[in-house]
Amino acid sequence: MTDRLPTGATIGILGGGQLGRMLAMAAARLGYRCHIYEPGAAPAADVAHAWTQAPYEDLGALRDFARSCDLITYEFENIPAASLDVLAETTPLFPDRRALEISQDRLTEKTFLAGLGLATAPFAPVDTPADLAAALAATATPAILKTRRFGYDGKGQARVMAPDEAEAALATLQGAPAIAEGFVRFSREISVIAARGRDGTVAAYDPGENVHVDGILSTTTVPAALPLLQRTDAVLVASRILTALDYVGVMGVELFVTPQGLVVNEIAPRVHNSGHWTQAGCAVDQFEQHIRAIAGWPLGNGERHANVVMENLVGEEVTRAPALAAEPGVQIHLYGKTETRPGRKMGHVNRVTGPA
Repeated sequence: MTDRLPTGATIGILGGGQLGRMLAMAAARLGYRCHIYEPGAAPAADVAHAWTQAPYEDLGALRDFARSCDLITYEFENIPAASLDVLAETTPLFPDRRALEISQDRLTEKTFLAGLGLATAPFAPVDTPADLAAALAATATPAILKTRRFGYDGKGQARVMAPDEAEAALATLQGAPAIAEGFVRFSREISVIAARGRDGTVAAYDPGENVHVDGILSTTTVPAALPLLQRTDAVLVASRILTALDYVGVMGVELFVTPQGLVVNEIAPRVHNSGHWTQAGCAVDQFEQHIRAIAGWPLGNGERHANVVMENLVGEEVTRAPALAAEPGVQIHLYGKTETRPGRKMGHVNRVTGPA
């Protein structure tokens, strides 16, 4: 599939959250319709042409959805493999199944990254309590126990500060297959948003510097406080990963900056929260970039024209939006979610802090 997707075609999006919402809005700018597939509430459906509300295990609904779309993408990784197989029977899927399979399992992901010669945290599998001693011997303590699948925003994790805390920490994961990761002593966390087109072209945005609060991204600042050589190295790491996967679309690559160099924390095969700053800092933001990549358009070059701080509005912080809107250089993005809950991402703001 090498030709550009014709105007008026339908792009299917698996997942109906804020990322799907912003993808659908970007697709509309390029003349496409979007069909959302989401079992639950779907803010993305408010700005889409169609919405299928059905479980990811409903193979009949998935087949009907796939036949209604010209190609399919996703904003949500935890999609069952059998569902992906059904979709791919009739409709191209970008990024493809391999990228999802690798990112869905933290052990598979770490093994893949290490196989590319990239630095990661020390890691070891923990399938049963009997594996704990050997795993922590490999990683040392302090360490973090993480479920291999279905973790996000700090969920599915437990710290182990000393070996005698390990069994209690593992018990909080409720028997799920896990991975132990050693602590990485880092000076800052950064991420690179990069895209690869169907023709193999790669374009990357400047690294952003991330601050997390309670396991949830709070702010991303560009430019990151890094020397030019290290910024270049971060972009090259991301490009290497995309090329190794024969990837099509946008990916977020999270890294730690350490005295020894860059350490890859994790990859996300989709548009990414830490890339929202591109909406105010670049001519082509990450959402349009993703649509361009999967639809066969030329990629934007990712050049930054402004310095930006992106701030997530989590839970009741969304009530600050009207006051923030009165500030010069502030761009507001609210997600249309009707229920405000602690820890729930309700929107974000991009604050332009000066020219690039």
